[in-house]
Amino acid sequence: MTRAKGPTYKVPFRRRREKRTNYEKRLALVKSEKPRMVVRKSNRYVDISFVVFEPEGDKTLLTVTGRKLSKLFKWPSKRNVWSAYLTGLYAGKEISKKGVKEFILDVGMHTPSKGSVLFAALQGAIDAGLKSTYNGEKIPSDKLANPPESMKSAFEDVKKKILAG
Repeated sequence: MTRAKGPTYKVPFRRRREKRTNYEKRLALVKSEKPRMVVRKSNRYVDISFVVFEPEGDKTLLTVTGRKLSKLFKWPSKRNVWSAYLTGLYAGKEISKKGVKEFILDVGMHTPSKGSVLFAALQGAIDAGLKSTYNGEKIPSDKLANPPESMKSAFEDVKKKILAG
């Protein structure tokens, strides 16, 4: 198949061609004028950033990675629901100290499937005292309520430490 040529052919933006940015979704998030909780997952960690829009470019207020949990609380941080919840809880506590009260979730190009680590991070930020307009039908509440026996006590200890400040 050949590429389109001619004066009417429009080349999409580079980040759209690379499948990295959905500009329609981004515009809707930016129009809300609320800080965005940007949740990204890699092969090893869950990364959470709080970002506000400015005309010169986005300004990052706070970034918390799963690696920070392992350094501060000796939590074996991997990309799972419990690590995402604790990362969201820690990020929510830290950003509330900077005066942010509510946010909007930005999952980017990840598929927002039910029970995903993205929504576990959302639940952690909500439990930290922040408000979001997102409904709770996709949050993995059954997994968060019943962590495996091998990590149950460690999960509760880290959760208490984060909530205590």
